[in-house]
Amino acid sequence: MAEDASARILLGRIAGAHGLSGEVLIHSFAEVPESIAAYGPLSDAAGGKTFTILRAKPTPKGVVARLAGIADRTAAEALKGVELYVARARLPPPAEDEFYHADLIGLLAVDPQGRAFGRIAAIHNFGAGDLIEIALAGSAKTELVPFTEATVPSLDVSAGRAVIVIPRVHAAPAPTD
Repeated sequence: MAEDASARILLGRIAGAHGLSGEVLIHSFAEVPESIAAYGPLSDAAGGKTFTILRAKPTPKGVVARLAGIADRTAAEALKGVELYVARARLPPPAEDEFYHADLIGLLAVDPQGRAFGRIAAIHNFGAGDLIEIALAGSAKTELVPFTEATVPSLDVSAGRAVIVIPRVHAAPAPTD
């Protein structure tokens, strides 16, 4: 039986096969990458298949892991791109002023005066820090905002809202002759 998708957290992604004996390379999103193995069986995006990590070793490219039931390179290659989820209940509670990205998705985005202007649609990280993607109310457009204290001065997950200051870009003055 598939588990409720809203009660699961993305913990890693299989990048491909590693070696000839069926090991896989996992891009782990855990704070300590190899701890991905400590959460017990992980499930795919649909929640229909489970994967048990028998052994995990950190490397500069990711975590090299042995999965139960995967015994050769062909089987490991077939798993490339599979996202690995864990039940939210198996994760420790976040520390003070820390959040799981999944807890922020759907929060109402309000300006400093409390006026709602959208909802948090996603959290991205392209290598230079987290960005919050806001789906603007009444529009198909989204806005990306750096996830910093200056742009997100207040988060209240229990109240379902985030105060967000959208930076305004000022055009440079026109050159004079």
